[in-house]
Amino acid sequence: MRALPETISETQIGNRSIRRDEAGFLMDPDDWDQAVCAFIADEENIVLSKGHMAVIEFIRDYLDKHSIAPDARFAFAFLAEQRNQNKTQARKYFFELFPYGYVKQACKIAGMRQPRAWSTG
Repeated sequence: MRALPETISETQIGNRSIRRDEAGFLMDPDDWDQAVCAFIADEENIVLSKGHMAVIEFIRDYLDKHSIAPDARFAFAFLAEQRNQNKTQARKYFFELFPYGYVKQACKIAGMRQPRAWSTG
């Protein structure tokens, strides 16, 4: 279980300096924009597609509406509905998009803070 970041660094993205923790998560989700998204995706060796962006936009929209990031199961349910698949198929597709997982890649690229504890689905 994670308490507080041990190291906070600043990353220059475009003409802005973005504060990030030791794992590369944003310290402030409001710093997120398309340039930050592309930068972090590149760090994670993810070439963003429409599928990636649908998940990222779902995460960002959920954050805006609920002031917290969604649990992985909500992202899987979103994909299942969007793709007209069952949850097992949607989960498999999700991991094709983000092979290192919901928190490690999807949430990080979407600009979430690193969670203290999380269900990865």
